[in-house]
Amino acid sequence: MTAVSPTQQSLTSADVAYLLGASFGPGTGVRDAGPLTGGGYATVWWALLDDGRRVVLKLAPSAETPLLRYERGLCAAEDRYFRLVAERAPQVPVPTVLWHGTDPAYGEWLVTELLPGRSLFDLAEAGGAVDDGPARYDLGVALAALHQVTGDRFGYDGGRAAGATWRAAFTAMLDELLADAADWDVRLPVTPQRLHELLGRHADVLDEVRRPALLHFDCWDGNVLAAPDGDGRLRLCGLVDGERFLYGDPLLDLVSPRLFQRVEDDPEHPLLRGYQATAPRPLVLDGSARRRLAFYRLHLYLLMTVEMPSRGMTAQSHPGRYAQLTALLDEEVAALASG
Repeated sequence: MTAVSPTQQSLTSADVAYLLGASFGPGTGVRDAGPLTGGGYATVWWALLDDGRRVVLKLAPSAETPLLRYERGLCAAEDRYFRLVAERAPQVPVPTVLWHGTDPAYGEWLVTELLPGRSLFDLAEAGGAVDDGPARYDLGVALAALHQVTGDRFGYDGGRAAGATWRAAFTAMLDELLADAADWDVRLPVTPQRLHELLGRHADVLDEVRRPALLHFDCWDGNVLAAPDGDGRLRLCGLVDGERFLYGDPLLDLVSPRLFQRVEDDPEHPLLRGYQATAPRPLVLDGSARRRLAFYRLHLYLLMTVEMPSRGMTAQSHPGRYAQLTALLDEEVAALASG
């Protein structure tokens, strides 16, 4: 497989067979294998082993590949996340980790079971009148369960941006992205000074977050797997790509599932109904929550803009993406500026 992004290593079927043999023993046979597309960070393949197991092999970027600051150690982070969820929130469908290892020639890789279903993104791309409401309701239920797990810090683990308070951790997360933007010479529609001014103005709403809840963070449609149940209704059967997890405000996890939209504008959306039905405390989308959601969308759009060069994209090569993200950032900055 030829790499699509500079962070992705090229793999062949022979490479996959070697890595799976290194994972499970030299007698491991691979009946079939192929690349999984949709992501732009790691190299991901599925494989059918001789013993009938279906697995996913995820190969991290090589050690010398330039990455964003928060992307350091993501392969190990995904291993920790899946194991943590399996232990602390076992009702949430995440893949079982089968192997996590390193190799001098290939670097770091992770092997998990292959979950059933297709991503909501792929199902939408395939067309057809499929009602994904039940699966999105299930996603809300799953997120409510994840958010009951409490960490011992806010922000990321592994020596990345973190803090004793949510305000400190979130500020550190934004500062790391701003430093990445400077390193990669990414032009942003908001200056660091303006961003810190807005953070200072609205610091009170960030300080309302007192418990570091476990967050998936990256529950966009490409990472949410669903399949029809016995009645033909599309139901959640997996959450994948958990390497970007962190601890913080549960509201942060409601941004990616409603990518490029405002979740608070549709309070009857299945995602929110599922969340409200099972969360131990009501989800109140008041003025404070709306301001925090504006910050979290700003953070996501900033991240998606800053990561472009590391994925081989520029404002010139992908003008549509850059223009869309710039417009969305401008909207959130304006909303926060107006109070």
